[in-house]
Amino acid sequence: MNAFWSGYIALLTLGTIVALFWLIFATRKGESAGTTDKTMGHSFDGIEEYDNPLPRWWFMLFIGTLVFGIFYLVLYPGLGNWKGVMPGYEDGWTQDKQWQREVDQAVAKFGPIFAKYSAMTVAQVAQDERALKIGGRLFANYCSVCHGSDAKGAVGFPNLADSEWRWGGDAETIKTTILHGRVAAMPAWGQVIGEEGVKNVAAYVRNDLGGLPLPEGSDADTAAGGQVYAQTCSVCHGANGEGMAALGAPKLTNPAGWIYGSSLPQLQQTIRHGRNGQMPAQEQYLGNDKVHLLAAYVYSLSQQPERVAKQ
Repeated sequence: MNAFWSGYIALLTLGTIVALFWLIFATRKGESAGTTDKTMGHSFDGIEEYDNPLPRWWFMLFIGTLVFGIFYLVLYPGLGNWKGVMPGYEDGWTQDKQWQREVDQAVAKFGPIFAKYSAMTVAQVAQDERALKIGGRLFANYCSVCHGSDAKGAVGFPNLADSEWRWGGDAETIKTTILHGRVAAMPAWGQVIGEEGVKNVAAYVRNDLGGLPLPEGSDADTAAGGQVYAQTCSVCHGANGEGMAALGAPKLTNPAGWIYGSSLPQLQQTIRHGRNGQMPAQEQYLGNDKVHLLAAYVYSLSQQPERVAKQ
């Protein structure tokens, strides 16, 4: 901002404050002392306004507001190119500098704690009660919106407190998942295998692989569904439905890992239209040290399920 516009803004701002001071005292000077029965001469819906002076506390509140404004403009930018003289800020205050200052203070305070745990393996950190409390708070802030406050997931979001893992449940794999995220896609097979194929494969997965009974009156052919499964599904989920962690293909022999539901209509919907899921990468938001603690907390949930009930 050039000097002209800087001076214009400063003059306009200070001039307004001076004018407000004058206005307040000028109107105060013409007020009558004490209360009066005299009205202002106008009426609204039968309501008239008495010509009484402004209460002193209200008058002082106006003065205090203007004084506060003056001190604010001295400390913070607000008068053109004036940068303010807020203590602790070189070359004036800005919101970026305040943010960086708070980050630096947090790093100085918590950095040694994070450094201590970063030197340990995820599995070792998972045995430290203090670390798990920190990880639990991180989970509540960043993960519970999808996986639930009890980490037991919801439709489309896996349960983190059991032993079923789509991408692997060892400590380092969990950390990798949180750091870099995951993208999974179940292709839509409806147009490939037809509606009859969808019905039969869903029945095969539910009954033969998942061990769940079919609804009474179902006319699905599980044998035909098994043949279609072997041709189209086994490449990802395995010949026996054991899944494939490298692709994020879930194990089909345990319905607990079917995050989109285990009912026959839900399975048919998944096979017919496919599914797309994404776990966002957290490295750029949390950094390695926080993810390390978060991974330890998540790892501890499946290692000690009873811990969930205590949170």
